[in-house]
Amino acid sequence: MPGSQLSREALGRLTCAQVAWLTTLRGDGSPHSTPVWFVVDGDVISVATAARNAKVRNLRSDPRVSIAVDGSAAAPLVAQGSATVVPMGETPAGIAEAFARKYDGWDIRDESVDGERVLVRVRVDRWLLTG
Repeated sequence: MPGSQLSREALGRLTCAQVAWLTTLRGDGSPHSTPVWFVVDGDVISVATAARNAKVRNLRSDPRVSIAVDGSAAAPLVAQGSATVVPMGETPAGIAEAFARKYDGWDIRDESVDGERVLVRVRVDRWLLTG
């Protein structure tokens, strides 16, 4: 869980950080890393993305992920976990609003640019670096 294994300071940095790097695994096992916007939702890190993106295709085949937040070179946050792809219609209450608050009104449900959207829910299994 993000909160249970992090210091109050690290949890604050995780919550306030604007960008994380999400790494998924391609079919051949090679890593695919992309910057993502995210919110912390209890014990889950949520990422909104287009359903057609490579990270979603990768997750449908292999749910293992790594997520990294670079607060500073001296205090990075890096975790491993597993992800679930959730249709936008099944988004937990309050998630869209949390993204809108954090990212200046961004509506994660807006399909006008990228097409169909989904929510990637990352449950952290292990923190590798906690700053």
